[in-house]
Amino acid sequence: MIEVAVRHARGAFALDAAFAAEGRVTALFGRSGSGKSTLVDVIAGLVRPDHGRVVVDGVTLLDTQARVRVPVHRRRIGYVFQEARLMPHLSVRQNLLFGRWFSRDRDGGPSLAAVADLLGIAALLERRPAGLSGGERQRVAIGRALLARPRLFLMDEPLSALDEARKAEILPYVARLRDEARVPIVYVSHAVAEVARLADTVVVLDQGRVAACGPAAEVLRRGALFPGRETAETGALLHLRVAAHDDAFGLTRLEGAPGRLTVPRLSLPEGAGVRVRVRARDVLVARDVPRGLSARNVLPGTVTTVTPGDGAHARVEIACGEAVLVAEVTRLAAHELALAPGLPVLAIVKSVAFDEETIGVVEI
Repeated sequence: MIEVAVRHARGAFALDAAFAAEGRVTALFGRSGSGKSTLVDVIAGLVRPDHGRVVVDGVTLLDTQARVRVPVHRRRIGYVFQEARLMPHLSVRQNLLFGRWFSRDRDGGPSLAAVADLLGIAALLERRPAGLSGGERQRVAIGRALLARPRLFLMDEPLSALDEARKAEILPYVARLRDEARVPIVYVSHAVAEVARLADTVVVLDQGRVAACGPAAEVLRRGALFPGRETAETGALLHLRVAAHDDAFGLTRLEGAPGRLTVPRLSLPEGAGVRVRVRARDVLVARDVPRGLSARNVLPGTVTTVTPGDGAHARVEIACGEAVLVAEVTRLAAHELALAPGLPVLAIVKSVAFDEETIGVVEI
């Protein structure tokens, strides 16, 4: 459980934000200048706020009213920055052991070998940072923080300095860290794809204030909270399991709350849990059963809300079983189909709409 309440002025910018979250990953989302980095710096103890309270798992790290301020080095927080910040004159092994040095007075915690295996860096231990890719350097930085045996991870846009290929390389390791290390993470990002792949709770910041806070599946449905092109990346977040594979056609069948989804073949065993993001822009809405359609996923549901957006668009929420899908349609289509709460409809999604950005392995 993480509890944060901060009021702090820095020049013309005022941060006045409070949230409480529990779960493995809490994502702080917002456009540049919304206060995300300042907030995590307060949690880390790098910024002294005018007023604030920070509690992690019942341990008070900061309470300005009670004059409690735990020093940075005693907060047991692992901080992973946008840049890896490794020591260039040391090997990967020595950089990792530097993290262990900070936890020499603490019992337990993972071994260097366990961390190297978790992050896929065992083969890199004798190399220097200059010979590593950006993704490899970030994995080493994460390992160094983990070996310090933190009670909390702060990850401030750790993928923002990487190209798309390196981001795709490192995201599965961050997911493994979430599922296997059992250390809560506060993850700062302005990318919906990262947030959807990793987060249990999403806190949206706007101009220094909390615009929304709640379970990722609920917040990511609210496209109006997300700026610019990120609005198109929002939609439903589903937890499903691998039911079967169709090797002849290269497909995998997933089953869960909304029913059955067919996606491109996944390299996962039957029964594995997955988190699937169904983008609103990838969902079609029909009143009648379509014929001669290439899309494999046709899910019956009931319209729950229709929200007109800016310009020509409208967002439609559809209850499919115990899950809710979101479709982005034109206002004209919503009018011609007479979409309204209570109307039975079919939500249609192409199988090829799913890719490595929209499907992630997760423990359920």
